[in-house]
Amino acid sequence: MGSGKNSSTAARKARIEEMRRADRVRERRNRVLSIAASVVVVAGLAVGGVVLVNKQSGDKDPAASGDAKGSGDSGHFTTGKDGVRTWSGKLSRTHVTTKVSYPMHPPVGGNHNPVWLNCNGDVYSKPVQDENAVHALEHGAVWVTYTGKAPKADVDALAAKVKKTPYSLMSPYENQGAPLVLSAWGHQVAVKSASDPEVDRFFSTYVQGRQTPEPGASCTGGVMK
Repeated sequence: MGSGKNSSTAARKARIEEMRRADRVRERRNRVLSIAASVVVVAGLAVGGVVLVNKQSGDKDPAASGDAKGSGDSGHFTTGKDGVRTWSGKLSRTHVTTKVSYPMHPPVGGNHNPVWLNCNGDVYSKPVQDENAVHALEHGAVWVTYTGKAPKADVDALAAKVKKTPYSLMSPYENQGAPLVLSAWGHQVAVKSASDPEVDRFFSTYVQGRQTPEPGASCTGGVMK
C-alpha cells in the first residue's frame, strides 16, 4: 500500500516537473518573439527617424551611413618593455562599406567592413583588405603580416603556426615598419624572426584575449581573399 502511494507521488512530481519545464520553454519562446518584434519596431522607427532628419537638414552621419573615409580613431601607441605597442585612445567600431584611412599600418582597430576576413588559421598569399582584417581583429584574431624583406624561412614557419591556430590569419603587407609584424585589436609588435619568443607570447596573450571586443564571434563564413 505504502509502495503504491510512493509510486503515485513520484509520478505526480514527475508530471509537475514536466509541466514546469514546458512552461519555461514556452516563456523563453514568447520572450524571444517579443524581443524580436520590439527590435523590428524600434529599427523601423530609427530608420524612419534618420530619413526624416536627413530630409529636413540635408546632413548625413558619414560613419553611420557607410560613407566614412576615416577610421574614427584617436590616440597614439605606447610601447611596453616587451616591445608590444598598445593603442592609447579611441578605436571606433562602426561598420562602413568604403575604404578607410587608418592612422597605423597594419591597422589595429577602427571603423571596418561589416564582413570579417576569415581567420580560422587562414594564410593568404596576396594582400587582403584592411577593413575586413580589422573586423577579424574585433573577433579576437591575431594577424601576422610580412613584407618582401622577410626571410622565406620565417614566413613559412609563421604560416605553419597560423594554420594550426584558430583565430589567426596571415597575409603580405608592404606598408609596415618592419619585415614581420603581429597585430591584435589595439596591440601590435614587430618580431625579429619566427623563433622570436615574443611570437608565442603574443599569440598566447591576444588570440581571443582580454582585448577582444567580440569574444567568441565567428572566424569563418566571412571573406576569403
